[in-house]
Amino acid sequence: MNATLSHYPLLAGINSPHDLRRLESGQLQQVTDELRQYLIDTISRCGGHFAAGLGTVELTVALHYLYNTPDDRLVWDVGHQAYPHKVLTGRRDQLETVRQTDGLHPFPVRSESEYDTFGVGHSSTSISAALGMAIAAKKKGEDRRTVAVIGDGAMTAGMAFEAMNHASDVDANLLVILNDNDMSISENVGGLNNYLAKILSGKFYSSIRQGGKKVLQNMPAISQWAHRVEEHMKGMMLPGTLFEELGFNYIGPVDGHNIDALVDTLSNMKQLTGPQFLHVVTRKGKGYEPAENDPIAYHGVPIFDPKDDKLPAGKKKVTYSNVFGEWLVDVAKTDEQLVGITPAMREGSDMIEFSRQYPERYFDVGIAEQHAVTLAAGLACEGCKPVVAIYSSFLQRAYDQLIHDVAIQNLDVLFAIDRGGLVGGDGATHHGAYDLSFLRCIPNMVIMAASDENELRQMLNTGYQYNGPAAVRYPRGTGTGVTVNTENKTIAVGESRKVRTGEKVAILSFGALLKEAEAVAEKLDATLIDMRFIKPLDTNVIDQVCQSHTHLVTLEENALMGGAGSAVNEYLMQQGNRVQVKNLGLPDHFVEHGDPKDLLARCGLTADKMTNTLNQWLHN
Repeated sequence: MNATLSHYPLLAGINSPHDLRRLESGQLQQVTDELRQYLIDTISRCGGHFAAGLGTVELTVALHYLYNTPDDRLVWDVGHQAYPHKVLTGRRDQLETVRQTDGLHPFPVRSESEYDTFGVGHSSTSISAALGMAIAAKKKGEDRRTVAVIGDGAMTAGMAFEAMNHASDVDANLLVILNDNDMSISENVGGLNNYLAKILSGKFYSSIRQGGKKVLQNMPAISQWAHRVEEHMKGMMLPGTLFEELGFNYIGPVDGHNIDALVDTLSNMKQLTGPQFLHVVTRKGKGYEPAENDPIAYHGVPIFDPKDDKLPAGKKKVTYSNVFGEWLVDVAKTDEQLVGITPAMREGSDMIEFSRQYPERYFDVGIAEQHAVTLAAGLACEGCKPVVAIYSSFLQRAYDQLIHDVAIQNLDVLFAIDRGGLVGGDGATHHGAYDLSFLRCIPNMVIMAASDENELRQMLNTGYQYNGPAAVRYPRGTGTGVTVNTENKTIAVGESRKVRTGEKVAILSFGALLKEAEAVAEKLDATLIDMRFIKPLDTNVIDQVCQSHTHLVTLEENALMGGAGSAVNEYLMQQGNRVQVKNLGLPDHFVEHGDPKDLLARCGLTADKMTNTLNQWLHN
């Protein structure tokens, strides 16, 4: 046992859930204490998702202790809460590599462990996936259990309720656990609620319930009356009537930090058949007071000293999200028709100040991207000027609404698309790798990609004043440090900007890789164009450089297939232009997590890598 693990005598011996299940139930409290402290000690040294995992320690221990994982299927919703799961399933010693290049994935990934039964990064997928697994088990005659653990925020998405609505029709053995970490209701959890959960999940209540159904099945009027009485009695004491109406047997709420209550309740529920719903109340950041007091700040953390009561401040640098947030507030001051919409990304999209100053014009719809887009469409129909702040990979979840509800009707909606390009530690589920491809095929769309903070501001002005659907794409993190002109300046739609004049080679750069492109252009003595618009393309400048250059290079931090480079290729083919073209962008495979600079290098998109690639191309 190494020096670090010597502080965790029980946890050190748990290399899989099989080891956990060898322990006596009376030892589980010590396991949860050690696991929670191990998370604090490890994540403080390496950084990563923090508060959510601290809140699921007891639940994770109870589930792996009672269920025969991985034969029993455990499906997590979002990966933020699954760090304790990774520790107990053979990845304890790798946790300090989480989110790093070639390190542990930040979310459950099927290729990483047999205990990760379903890959998840975005939310609200667990119930659908678990239901599919439960149906498959029933179809194959396999006696195994399936459990979906969904966070309270994920329950705001319609997909979760679609799955629950379907579950009652197939009568599969499915347990849905709502990890309710809303601190405002934590005071309601105590002895009475734990007692009720234990009683309602027990064999005595279940046998009376099922027996009563059999007795009354030939008396439908009385049976319906009895069912309503049961629902109303539960509704008087418990918040589960909605889930009962969806066909689930609701149990809870139970204290998610009481390991004994969890084990008792889950043990009882293992004996029940059909769709079951367990309401567990937890506290984000449990066991580490600063994270309990500010779970948003401690959602994802850098390296920090757990002895301090606050995270390290670091140097304040202006991010692209900051530029968007400041622009939103500035425009709202002069235009009362502006409304801001976000799918639960107020902090990430830097809408905090806007929400404070203009609460009546700020709409956080929860994790409901489809609703966010169609809500914007409805507002636009009535003359409002909606701005939808949304991450690139989250917009994927509302693609039909983007086409059907906004673009077809040519409605005046501005999409501020954050996290365009590679985002680093969150990996393939969060990289904004496809937005240029899936947006540019939609009629009526104007699409822009900012190369720096000042250009972002101008593009937001341009998209806002444009009469129709427009999208402005920008990357995660800090900008280039340029001065931002806060005047109401716009860019002519479809107009590019020449950055450098050279010979033979012309580089058409789309978006935030312009700085890398400048270094390449200097080394190759190439002309460099900041294209700015993916749609409409500046075809005049493309015609000009084709006449004066022999080689054309396109550059984008987006999938090459169907992206900005493809748009240039299509135009050249339509014109019959035979200039030699090289497209640089993201490869045709999913890019893993890691340091953004490492990822760009692996994709061949750093200045040195691109220079070498182009030199080889030019001399072949």
